[in-house]
Amino acid sequence: MQLTPQTSTRREEKMEKAVYYFGNGKAEGNSKMKEILGGKGANLAEMVSLGIPVPPGFTISTEVCSEFYKSGKAIPEKVWQDVLKSVSRLETEIGKKFADPTNPLLVSVRSGARASMPGMMDTILNLGLNDETTEGLAKISQNPRFAYDSYRRFIHMYSNVVMGMNGSILETELEDLKDSKKVHQDTELTAEDLKKLCDVFKKRVFELTGKKFPMDPLSQLKGAVSAVFESWNTPRAMTYRKLHGYPDSWGTAVNVQAMVFGNRGNDSATGVAFTRDPSTGEKRFFGEFLINAQGEDVVAGIRTPEPIIQLEKEMPKAYKELCGIYQKLETHYKDMQDIEFTIEQNKLWMLQTRNGKRSAKAAIQIAMDMIKEGLISEKEALLRVDPLQLDQLLHPTLDPKAKKNVLAKGLPASPGAATGQIVFTPEDAEKFSELGKKCILVRIETSPEDIHGMVVAQGILTTRGGMTSHAAVVARGMGKCCVAGCGEIDVNYNAQTMSVKGKTFKKGDVITLDGSTGEVFEGEIKTIEPEIGAQFGELMKLSDKYRKLGILTNADTPKDAKTAREFGAEGIGLCRTEHMFFDAQRIDAVREMIVADNREDREKALTKLLPMQKGDFLEIFKQMQGYPVTIRLLDPPLHEFVPQTDEEIKHLSEKLDLDFNKLKSKVKSLHEFNPMLGHRGCRLAVTYPEIYAMQARAIAEAAAELKSQGVKVIVDIMIPLINTEKELALMRQLVEKEVLATQSRLNIKFDYTIGTMIELPGAALVADDIAKQADFFSFGTNDLTQTTLGLSRDDSGKFLPTYVEKGLFSADPFVSVDQKAVGKLIKLAVDLGRKTKSNLKIGVCGEHGGDPASVEFFHRVGLSYVSCSPYRVPIARLAAARAAIKEEGH
Repeated sequence: MQLTPQTSTRREEKMEKAVYYFGNGKAEGNSKMKEILGGKGANLAEMVSLGIPVPPGFTISTEVCSEFYKSGKAIPEKVWQDVLKSVSRLETEIGKKFADPTNPLLVSVRSGARASMPGMMDTILNLGLNDETTEGLAKISQNPRFAYDSYRRFIHMYSNVVMGMNGSILETELEDLKDSKKVHQDTELTAEDLKKLCDVFKKRVFELTGKKFPMDPLSQLKGAVSAVFESWNTPRAMTYRKLHGYPDSWGTAVNVQAMVFGNRGNDSATGVAFTRDPSTGEKRFFGEFLINAQGEDVVAGIRTPEPIIQLEKEMPKAYKELCGIYQKLETHYKDMQDIEFTIEQNKLWMLQTRNGKRSAKAAIQIAMDMIKEGLISEKEALLRVDPLQLDQLLHPTLDPKAKKNVLAKGLPASPGAATGQIVFTPEDAEKFSELGKKCILVRIETSPEDIHGMVVAQGILTTRGGMTSHAAVVARGMGKCCVAGCGEIDVNYNAQTMSVKGKTFKKGDVITLDGSTGEVFEGEIKTIEPEIGAQFGELMKLSDKYRKLGILTNADTPKDAKTAREFGAEGIGLCRTEHMFFDAQRIDAVREMIVADNREDREKALTKLLPMQKGDFLEIFKQMQGYPVTIRLLDPPLHEFVPQTDEEIKHLSEKLDLDFNKLKSKVKSLHEFNPMLGHRGCRLAVTYPEIYAMQARAIAEAAAELKSQGVKVIVDIMIPLINTEKELALMRQLVEKEVLATQSRLNIKFDYTIGTMIELPGAALVADDIAKQADFFSFGTNDLTQTTLGLSRDDSGKFLPTYVEKGLFSADPFVSVDQKAVGKLIKLAVDLGRKTKSNLKIGVCGEHGGDPASVEFFHRVGLSYVSCSPYRVPIARLAAARAAIKEEGH
């Protein structure tokens, strides 16, 4: 998306000031002005005010970026006049002039958005050099090699950034020259070599662009400023903003600074450093530098930089000053800083400071250490750690140094990384697993019947489905890597192949998935196992101290429940009973119940299922003793449990001793055109009350048995897809009758509640009536999103990314709850429900319960708890704490 004009009040008014000067110990801005000056400009101004040596210069505000695009990519004349005044002021301060061959002013031109976007936008160094000023620089510095080295760098950068020329062309010319001179390093070229190279560069620029390289420094400056503004909308910058959720409307500032040179000889250097280790968080000065180099050399990899500690040996005075400055900056900003510096002839200059990017492990370590050091409060520490970063600690990640060949990109449905051989059926996944082979289960889409293959696979890849599809939900619950909705891939089950971009992969070929980005890679890529240290536990305790929301989990198995408890879940907010029905030992009894022609036969089949369901609940109650367990009664339509192909129907007819044609007719009768809005949820129990009666009895018997053993059991029974008060009254009567009868029969009393899911707009609108029959509400936000926005969660993955890209949705509404429409219904239902019962317990059990932005919204509207998949419990705990802290105004 292209930059759009700002909509804030300030931007609708006439710009009061466009250019902000800094230098001579004074600055017209400060670190709080990032919205106007960008992060780099605001921090340069702050450093000047702190008395830190910063080359003087000026910042052209982000507001001008907006005006630049409004004006057809032209710098407004009034702004340009302000720029010229600032140039004149800069000339006066440092005693140098643009275009003066005897003492030329040279500047750098850099971008600076309000949030750090490292490497995403353009930079130009040594601006102001031309044939004459380069000669002048050579004489003044008495170092012709330095002068022509600076000139060739400038021509290279400017021709690429401003004139649109492919930078690799001039890079090739440089490499050819080094080959002809039989040298390996740029520093081995002589002044004469570099002077000739500059002439070659200018000639190639003219040949390829049809334009002469500009010699007028003011023309160079105007071109550079315009190019930096234009770099705001380069594909890489737009992709980065999209990835990090930065608005297109922010725009970038432009920073123009007097040049200082790290390439003036062996008494000069340039470097990048962090005030703490950005990978581990260890409190040590961390970074690299190069002697006789300019900034881009450090990151370009042309020469191998030295570790920062080596600078103490090479330039002890400058190193000592640098240490004092980095400590001063970290104390001032109260955060780990990422700094850039240049040493020119033993004089240290600071070029940048910003809050440093860091790994999840480092973020936690730094936050916890800074509390102990008295730099920040506990609340500030919690706000320093991004909840989504915790995924890095809970799942394997791909080695960032490994080479990767991206085949396709789908939706990042469940985080983590996985490598394995391709299989196309759950049965093959089991076979591979038995042979000790790691596999990736590739399906067009998964169904509950694939669960046995999903359990043993390293990762799951589907070509259909969205962020809340079956594959995504189940994978997140298991903490398993999943890429969903990867429509670029064509799967052929008959041929046992998958094809993408002209390549065909067969069963047994190796691929790698990155569930955090949605990318699919060819071949095996090394993964890094997560490490959870003691600091993680401290962070979680701190989160629990400040959060107000309860954090429960969605768990259908004892294993899921155990995992969630280890991650700090305070109960189960959603136990889906249907997942238990797909076990190979009981699916036939389920099918026998479904195809039965009368109640008597259905009850016979349900009698077989009763002990199995009771056993499930016993194990889950044991894992969660003392914590609430919310059991959702059967929800999906019955057709999901029956075979679909003639071969499968024939096999079942023989097993159940039923006529094939009669069974096939029964299966066909279960088909629905829109099953998500069809015969499912409580509607099944309205038609077949014996189903919910069996489940209620199984729950009650399990609870009673454990109560008799002294185990504390807290039972919440949840009725799905309720639309009216009458429906819930009927269901409550049915369930309560079974529970009370079981308690009477076994002579054991236990506490229980009966509530409902609010997952239909109609239910939200009459929540005050429904609350009369409910002990609790739980929002099923996946279905509520589908039914409110008219989006199929399984099909919308094909177009939702485009909607987000075009700004029609700020985020995928199945990932982060839509706060305008769906959110309005949630808020209404909360208010209506508590109007009827002021102490009504209200939670959410859709996948949104683990999304930080959604958790913050649920906190604001007053929910009692959120429930999410086990591996997102820590994320929800931290997000809930941050929501409470932000509400206080921090």
